[in-house]
Amino acid sequence: MNIKINFKKQVFNKSNENLILFVDENFKISNLKKNISNSDYSYIDDLIKTKDFKKKIVTFEISSKRKIILISLKNNLTASDVENLGADCYEIIKVSKKLNFGINSDTIIKKSKNLIGHFLHGMKLKSYTFEKYKSKKTEKNIFIDVIGKNIPTKKDQLNFSAIEQGTFYARDLVSEPGNILHPDEYAKRIKSLKKFGLKINIYDEKKLKKLGMNTLLGVGQGSIRGSYLVTMEWNGLKNKSKPLAFVGKGVCFDTGGISLKPAKFMEDMTYDMAGSAVVVGLMKNLALRKSKINAVGVVGLVENMPGGNAQRPGDIVKSYSGKTVEILNTDAEGRLVLADALTYTEKKFKPKFIVDLATLTGAIIVSLGSEYAGLFSNNDKLSQQLIDAGKNVEEKVWRMPLNKNYDKLIDSKNADMQNINYVGGAGSTTAAQFLQRFILNKTPWAHLDIAGMAFSKYGGALNSGGATGYGVRLLNKLIEDYYE
Repeated sequence: MNIKINFKKQVFNKSNENLILFVDENFKISNLKKNISNSDYSYIDDLIKTKDFKKKIVTFEISSKRKIILISLKNNLTASDVENLGADCYEIIKVSKKLNFGINSDTIIKKSKNLIGHFLHGMKLKSYTFEKYKSKKTEKNIFIDVIGKNIPTKKDQLNFSAIEQGTFYARDLVSEPGNILHPDEYAKRIKSLKKFGLKINIYDEKKLKKLGMNTLLGVGQGSIRGSYLVTMEWNGLKNKSKPLAFVGKGVCFDTGGISLKPAKFMEDMTYDMAGSAVVVGLMKNLALRKSKINAVGVVGLVENMPGGNAQRPGDIVKSYSGKTVEILNTDAEGRLVLADALTYTEKKFKPKFIVDLATLTGAIIVSLGSEYAGLFSNNDKLSQQLIDAGKNVEEKVWRMPLNKNYDKLIDSKNADMQNINYVGGAGSTTAAQFLQRFILNKTPWAHLDIAGMAFSKYGGALNSGGATGYGVRLLNKLIEDYYE
């Protein structure tokens, strides 16, 4: 269902429109007298005494085809509070018989920057659906006219739209089935983003072999599809300042390889490329809103299949960094993709920091469920910035430990390291400890394990189930607050 928003100067018909109006937390309606007809005011004034004030949104059915919705605004509202109200309001209006609504922003008496912008942003984020492969699609459009003085500026409208488009693009990528979005197709889609001003470089298997990216290539060698490293550069500053770097795991489908996963729920492994989708969605967002920073996105695209040429448990491979890895489990493949991508990003771009994202371990879901992403970092400042940005947009992260004492769990007798902790335990930490070994020049680095956040069976505050796009808004907020 699409939401079409029109900011208007003229007043809409008070007696004909579905209306969305704002009141204080006590539902005092005296400020609405000039915004609705006398008969509607009397009707609401009479019925409001019977309503449940614990609710933040109250609906009055004026007729079978018309309603007035009152949104209660408490004191000290955060942007996330307002976005959640918008999402809740969307759930109400999407089932209406008449899908034309008017919002009067002049009914807002609370001082809150961009309240209408965040309210509409929440509505739009919640409205996302993935119906590409359904024969019967939802053809409905919701039309919203917004009047009054409290509307977002043109620049703010652009920024909100860019975040939405970036988030939706990430959700679209994660939602695609593995037979459609394999690495070959994924690389083509990223290449199409050139039209937004991004500089795209695609490294195919031939180039990757020449570079010595054998940990990445090893993961994909059992598939008939290609393996790729793709870089996306956004140069929003005229100077040559160091870029911010974002790296994503793009395992388009993960069978586990020779260390085959159980059949149950394997169909969900289409979202094992969600880390890369966040990076791609973020870069699209930065380009759309003409962000005043230099940034680079790097994604490793592979398919992990059990073929005749597949990597075996016990294989030893040499990474781009020169370090050797003993493969004890081919289902611990994401860290192998990221290993080469991290070292290449650090060496090639010399960034201010590197943030990588990956649906890396099931262990992080055991630890944090679907409430927080796991944060592992070598830098306290970057960690705190990510924590604060996550709180601001309700894409929360929780810092987990890294310590040299974990190194003994991934030291190998036959190579420099092994790709799993063979003893068991601390699965997410040892995976992050593995990744840290490929940051060679002490670049500030953070790893976000988003396995519990990238996909939701039941939906969340700002999504209706399925791919969440978690991370696009978090990283955009990090950039906005600390680096622009």
